[in-house]
Amino acid sequence: MFKAKILIVGPSECGKTVLANFLSDTVETIGGEYSPTQGVRILEFESQSLSGSGKNVACEVELWDCAGDFRFESCWPALMKDSNGVVIVFNPDMPRHQKEVETWHSAFVSSQGMQDSQCLLMAHHKPGSAADNGRPALGSQLSKLPLIHSNLEEDPEQVRQEFQRYLGSIVNTLSESREREEMSIIT
Repeated sequence: MFKAKILIVGPSECGKTVLANFLSDTVETIGGEYSPTQGVRILEFESQSLSGSGKNVACEVELWDCAGDFRFESCWPALMKDSNGVVIVFNPDMPRHQKEVETWHSAFVSSQGMQDSQCLLMAHHKPGSAADNGRPALGSQLSKLPLIHSNLEEDPEQVRQEFQRYLGSIVNTLSESREREEMSIIT
């Protein structure tokens, strides 16, 4: 069984905790009063993901719900250690969030030398917002990254399926890495 450490990062008040709770089946209800995450919350769960070979592979997932407040920036190197993927969440209805996405990408993806396939952009629409499902105006280096729109009120299962697909690509990366390691031992 593979073990994947996925970081969920992004600006304050964009919905990271709501998404983390939903994806890990920690909380059934959506919404509630806003309470900023202090540092990080780690949610653990098992998932069946479709690997590149087309078969279901069991995976233990650690979903790290990281605070969006820059005062925790000194903790970021510890959070990033041994991470396998990064989900950058932002609210596309807030221009400030769209500007911050590049900062989050630079700090959590570029600095670790991650592949594009290890990153997922999630444009999270708050309840009651008019969801524009077009591609938001993001910097050129972000335009090639996979992007999904999430709206947990309108289509929660679509969000779960897209995350499972992303998790499958992470498991694929882990599998390829394990195979390379095994081959280097043999040769």
